[in-house]
Amino acid sequence: MNLRELSSLLFLVGLGLLLGAILKILPSGEIFSSVGPIILDRASSEVGTANIVSSVLLAYRGLDTLGELTVLFVAATAAGLVLGQRPSDAQHDPDAGFILRSAADLLFPFLIILGIYIILHGHLTPGGGFQGGAILAAAFFVPILASPASPFDHKVSSLIEGLAGAAFIIIGLIALSGDGDFLTPLFGPGEAGQFFSAGSLPLLYLAVGLKVGAELAGLLARLHETEASE
Repeated sequence: MNLRELSSLLFLVGLGLLLGAILKILPSGEIFSSVGPIILDRASSEVGTANIVSSVLLAYRGLDTLGELTVLFVAATAAGLVLGQRPSDAQHDPDAGFILRSAADLLFPFLIILGIYIILHGHLTPGGGFQGGAILAAAFFVPILASPASPFDHKVSSLIEGLAGAAFIIIGLIALSGDGDFLTPLFGPGEAGQFFSAGSLPLLYLAVGLKVGAELAGLLARLHETEASE
């Protein structure tokens, strides 16, 4: 078993254990009609986020976010299985030309920086892991369109995807094992509006961004390779 398969297996095993543990403690049949106003009133002091949406996605309803990551993981995996491996004798697309290749190379580091910035500032401003992850995926897909010699590597992408998903679950389990709820922010809320605030939420957004970016980039690359081989 290689590192890529091991990281994916780690994510799936961790997800299964987590769901089993949570189903035992979650109450059922209770309806709370005033959740929204309570979150708006308490999120800043309890979680420490200037962006209230982030506190909902990663703290109060973090389990839903894990479900979204799982759906994306299953969709990307299924698409990869359907598309299969690129034939060894498949012809690569020709180079798009000097201008487009140079523009793609120039955009690559700026898109990486922008994606990381949006991920790391998701607890302060609109944005976060899903939006930043999509930009990271675009950073690797644009060079693929411009030149066959792109910086994307499927093995590295799969490894990052599995480790990021496992990190998200591990952070949640650490909070759960410390007499808290799943994904309860660790390290204290800090001062809302400051970069080092919201406890472990920036780490969760980093995990989300890396996982989303790796999955989308891998899926787009696989689609491109399939079209090129036809």
